[in-house]
Amino acid sequence: MSRKRRMFDIDIPTEDATEGSDFPAGKADQRRGPMAAAINETVASSRDRAQIEAQIRQENDALAQEHVRLKRAGLITDLIALDLIDTQKLIRDRRPVADFELAELVSSIREVGLSNPIRVEPGADGRYELIQGYRRLSAYRQLLEETGDTEAWGRIPAGIAARGDALDNLYRRMVDENLVRKDISFAEMAQLAVHYAMDPLTAETDADKAVALLFKSAGYQKRSYIRNFIPLVERLGETLLYPQEIPRALGLALAQRLAEVPGLAAAIKSELKGWDTRSIVDELGVLRRYAGEGEVMPAGKPSTPAVPTPSTARAKTTFQLRRPQGNAKCTAANGRLEIRLPRDFSSVDRRKLEAAVAAMLDQIE
Repeated sequence: MSRKRRMFDIDIPTEDATEGSDFPAGKADQRRGPMAAAINETVASSRDRAQIEAQIRQENDALAQEHVRLKRAGLITDLIALDLIDTQKLIRDRRPVADFELAELVSSIREVGLSNPIRVEPGADGRYELIQGYRRLSAYRQLLEETGDTEAWGRIPAGIAARGDALDNLYRRMVDENLVRKDISFAEMAQLAVHYAMDPLTAETDADKAVALLFKSAGYQKRSYIRNFIPLVERLGETLLYPQEIPRALGLALAQRLAEVPGLAAAIKSELKGWDTRSIVDELGVLRRYAGEGEVMPAGKPSTPAVPTPSTARAKTTFQLRRPQGNAKCTAANGRLEIRLPRDFSSVDRRKLEAAVAAMLDQIE
């Protein structure tokens, strides 16, 4: 029995037909159903979401640019643990000398807190390099050592600068920051110039020329005084306990005598050697006598002749050695051998360091 295929014709009214048809108004659109409405809603929602995402990306880009700007200006401040801060990038006078103002700074920070954050630069392995605020950092470390309160003094407010600022600029900022202190001495300024010239990472090796680079904001006469103090700090810096107390006139007179009288530096060192209990008055008295400013005798120490016996003038040898950490700048002089290298030698085991130094001295005997 064969099956017949039946076809049915269905008339679907057009838009024009619906105007005069029996379909109620709006029913023709409704016949296209909820699917079309859902698609329309999805398209509109996607368009709104894309606009919102574009706006968020724009705001994030603006925030990122502002973050970079603030970071470069050193205006982003955070609390950084003291043991994460290294102080090797800029050579400073690390030799322990009397710093009477540090006690005042410690007392002020203990009472009212730190008003001016230090400035650091991100280093390797989550550490930071100090570029401004050595005395403030020293004060925090002293407070931590005295109290043991890591909650209060274990971290210090620090402005985080962008990495990669030129080393010359960092030295200039450090110098300018020190110049703000009205009491900074010519000996301290001369020491900064000497350390700049000794830094293996700086191009200038002449301390006199370093004065012109570092103290551009100072007047010509002041730079001249600083240069006159350079021989004094180079030849007596390690011997003196109170170099920052040397008046300008005494420093200039003593520098001239050091240049004129062979062996004068050795005589001063000999008189001050082992006299660790001397006061500021004692030390300045010895320097005044050797500078020819009168027979001022130090208390508690037998005197020696004001003019030493002639001896060979002091010579100085400098050279550099290439090391994995950078160039080691070496200075050899009468009674002194210095090695400047951008690494923290205090982190080396003391026994290992002693053995290395002993071996080196044995080799040059």
